Amino acid sequence: MLKLFNTLTGRQEAFESIEPRKVRMYVCGVTVYDYCHIGHARSALVFDVLRRYLEYSGYTVTFVKNFTDVDDKIIKRANEQGVACDAVTAKFIQAYHEDMGKLGIQAATAEPKATEHIGDIIQLTERLIKKGLAYVVDGDVYFEVSKYPEYGRLSKRRLDDLQAGARVDVDQRKHHPMDFALWKSSKPGEPAWESPWGLGRPGWHIECSAMSIRHLGETFDIHGGGMDLIFPHHENEIAQSCGATGKEFARYWVHNGFVQINKEKMSKSLGNFFTIREIFEKSEWPEDITGEILRYFLLSTHYHGPLDFSDQALTEAKNALNGFYDLFHRLSEAGGLGEGDDGSLRTAVERARKSFIQTMDDNLKTSAAIAALQGLRSDVNKLLGVGLSTESRQAARQAFRSLGVVLGLFQLGRWDFNVCVVPKPAQLVLNTFPPAVTIARQIRETEIDGKVAQRIEAKKRRDFKRADEIRAELKSLGITLEDKPDGTTRWKR
Repeated sequence: MLKLFNTLTGRQEAFESIEPRKVRMYVCGVTVYDYCHIGHARSALVFDVLRRYLEYSGYTVTFVKNFTDVDDKIIKRANEQGVACDAVTAKFIQAYHEDMGKLGIQAATAEPKATEHIGDIIQLTERLIKKGLAYVVDGDVYFEVSKYPEYGRLSKRRLDDLQAGARVDVDQRKHHPMDFALWKSSKPGEPAWESPWGLGRPGWHIECSAMSIRHLGETFDIHGGGMDLIFPHHENEIAQSCGATGKEFARYWVHNGFVQINKEKMSKSLGNFFTIREIFEKSEWPEDITGEILRYFLLSTHYHGPLDFSDQALTEAKNALNGFYDLFHRLSEAGGLGEGDDGSLRTAVERARKSFIQTMDDNLKTSAAIAALQGLRSDVNKLLGVGLSTESRQAARQAFRSLGVVLGLFQLGRWDFNVCVVPKPAQLVLNTFPPAVTIARQIRETEIDGKVAQRIEAKKRRDFKRADEIRAELKSLGITLEDKPDGTTRWKR
């Protein structure tokens, strides 16, 4: 049975869905005013894998991930560029889909926008006012945190402590320094909608409550996001949602850890901020290969802890994937040695499958799940030395694909390019980020085959010097040669 760490209770709990074999899950999406960074990629990937594993385990998943498309940052960006806000949001929603597509992130069941749910937001705000949990001041509407006794139960913060730490320049119109806006009165040049309190726009927190309730109901199974959203965003979502409905909002709160650069949290203020797009632009690997390397790296650490991004870590991920794809290449070769040991293969596959499921059930430990696949790779390599039938080779390949699809790995039909790491020119290095990933000269299969044929001809002429030169040339490009007893030559990257 799957167990997840529930931030609400502070412990790991067995997962039980509200409806049998059905899961309703909401994950806070991005504010679309800029390109996504590696932190966004990690969060998207964590919940993509959670969804995949739930589906692998037999659940039907309704997965909702929103876009915040009205916000102070969006308005500022639009004003800077002299364009309408919807032009900014349309651009970066498209960019989001492009970037996540490169990482193999599946589209959500629904991807609502805040501006599509203004009516829902107004209705939810009206409910809170009627219940005495919100108040109106000069066209603004605030949630009154002191009226919700359980405020702070997600973040484990006491309201008295929050008040003591509040800034002295807090809005004096508020009843309490921590009261937060549900509706903001309009200012010149800002997008605005009609409401019972005059022209205005929604606050950030109420948007997610309104969208999740609309698409998943007043109580649903899982609410997710990054740890930076625990307070105040998710804390405020709980207060306003539970306050309005009188019901529990989400049963399990799942949060992923931060991405760090050289042990520091990635942020624009520290100057170590960079986007997913920049990683792909710096890489000379084909996009699908770059995406799988980045995906493998992001899954190599447990989702709940911090993840340190470095060039070395990407290289290690590439090397590990090279090991898997080299095995897949060997499995695709026809024939084998002798009758083989197909029974041992079945045992190895079943052992890996059980280990994979056990570790994924244990709070989604993807790093341990990868270790189980690495163990299977080692077992299959050994069995290939003894010999496996064509049917068993196909079964082994299918075992990797069927488990790998849960993680979004091993789905490429090829692995064509060897890579190495060399420093980029200084002006292209992103602040504290280590030397960027670049690629050795790419050599196509037809060119390799031609070089191998030239080497075979050189050996026939007993021109061993030329044969050795060709071997060395290919080796410098990451190609190794293996001469067979029958006179043929096998190459691999």
